Amino acid sequence: MDITKLTGVVAGIATVLWLGGSPAGAASAAAAPVAQPPAAPAAAPAAAPATKPAVSAALLNSKWTADHSQFPELQKKFTTGPEVTKACLTCHNTAADQIFRTEHWNWEYTDKATGQTLGKRIIINDFCTAVTSNMVHCAQCHIGYDVGGDPFKKVGENVDCLICHDTTGDYTKDEYSFGNPSDGIDLEKVAQKVGEPKRDNCGACHFFGGGGDGVKHGDLDSSMSDPSRDEDVHMSKKGGDFACQTCHETSGHQVPGSRYAVAAAPTGGPPLRGQPIDAKHPATNPETCQSCHSDTPHKQEALNEHTDIVACQTCHIPEYARGGQGTEMSWDWSTAGKLDAKGKPFTKTDQNGQVLYATSKGTFTWAQNVVPTYIWFNGTVRFTLPTTKIYAKDAPIPINTFEGSPTDGKSRIWPVKVFSGKQPYDPVYHNLVVTHEAPDGKHGGTAFWKYLKWEPAIAAGMKDAGRPFSGKYEFISTTMTWPITHMVAPQAQALKCRQCHSSNGRLEQISGVYIPGRGRDHLWWLELGGWTLVGLTLLGVLMHGLIRFIVYQRYVSRRKGS
Repeated sequence: MDITKLTGVVAGIATVLWLGGSPAGAASAAAAPVAQPPAAPAAAPAAAPATKPAVSAALLNSKWTADHSQFPELQKKFTTGPEVTKACLTCHNTAADQIFRTEHWNWEYTDKATGQTLGKRIIINDFCTAVTSNMVHCAQCHIGYDVGGDPFKKVGENVDCLICHDTTGDYTKDEYSFGNPSDGIDLEKVAQKVGEPKRDNCGACHFFGGGGDGVKHGDLDSSMSDPSRDEDVHMSKKGGDFACQTCHETSGHQVPGSRYAVAAAPTGGPPLRGQPIDAKHPATNPETCQSCHSDTPHKQEALNEHTDIVACQTCHIPEYARGGQGTEMSWDWSTAGKLDAKGKPFTKTDQNGQVLYATSKGTFTWAQNVVPTYIWFNGTVRFTLPTTKIYAKDAPIPINTFEGSPTDGKSRIWPVKVFSGKQPYDPVYHNLVVTHEAPDGKHGGTAFWKYLKWEPAIAAGMKDAGRPFSGKYEFISTTMTWPITHMVAPQAQALKCRQCHSSNGRLEQISGVYIPGRGRDHLWWLELGGWTLVGLTLLGVLMHGLIRFIVYQRYVSRRKGS
């Protein structure tokens, strides 16, 4: 303890003992044969108590119990992000250790079903291709600071608390800052106004994944910050006004729900949220529809009979990219490097401002209000990894494959976005390559986005990845599949029966299940048998009616004859 504070504490105790804490104490002091202290000077008038800062109505009406603007640890000038985190950890002293266990920090995940080690920093994708060698740019969406050149180093002060807990909207990370805060941010102000994460906190990364608004996910873009009820009945302020963590219910900073481990079907059955959990009724995965709605949510029993085959999202997300932003459907790297008439890089956009071509990145296509592709999916996703050998190139190579079948008892018919790419490939080693794209001052003149040279960019990227490069490259077509689970429409906009139960309906390509009314399920013998039964039934009714008519006429004739 500080010596000044210790002296003050001792003096306080001495004063209490001197004056006595009770009449008996006072009497004992009077009887003691000790010298009396000199008379104390007249006490000065007590200072008026300091006015306590008012607590905002928003905080009073929230579940939070602390006003961070009143914490002395945060009432200082901060010059770096780690300084803020150090102050946060004086109270939240287990938060960093919790963060270090999450996929959000590690960007790494081991799939128990496939045994594959996956994660953002492991896989190769078919939009921006790879995190490896490009962390100067990609760390913009990491929940840490790249201190000392290792953004994944488990040092408490490296955790970025503000990226998730900022409520001011002022906190940003520069595109080429290795994950550190943008210059000019009032970190003291931001730190004093931290709170529960909002949609914009999550959306700062997830709406803009892949390099731009709506690039990666078909069902997440900036329109989901404040969606209309028609766009998303759960997140709209006129609907449920959900935060992301309403469904992705978080505990110990662990956020359930991942494209690497999608809950394709309900697990464990009841209980629903808020109901007791026991051995007979284990917990339902919290981000599934069934965790709130159960697997029998409809009043019509005929609709409930679909839930063991059809995912909720299939009927209740009729189209994705419905917010006006559009989503990127393809990225062709093979066209990158073109210059304009003056020999300069250029960018071409459409009427909505979406990039159609950029010298540094190639050609893009976009779409809005997209009807999903439908597949059988059981929750297992298998990836083509950087080490996977690729030989057959006649058809696009699937970077990830959603497994499932109509007979495994676990699959549902799911809506997905299928993204198409064309990206570099090593024809000698037969695998996809890592490309160094973002200039970072560490790789010489190799960054493709700046120097537009494929061979040195690939060589630098593969070196960072610790993998060989033959020095040769060509471009290969790829696909990547994304589950569609946001942008849930209101009930009235759910798919109607005829949209699937019809010729050339939405599920025309789904195999392994009989769908009445579907074009491919027109079995001539079944239809002939059915119509024969209808005809025989009609004939029977007519014969019955004719016999009754004849009998009645005879009855009338007999009455008249009598």
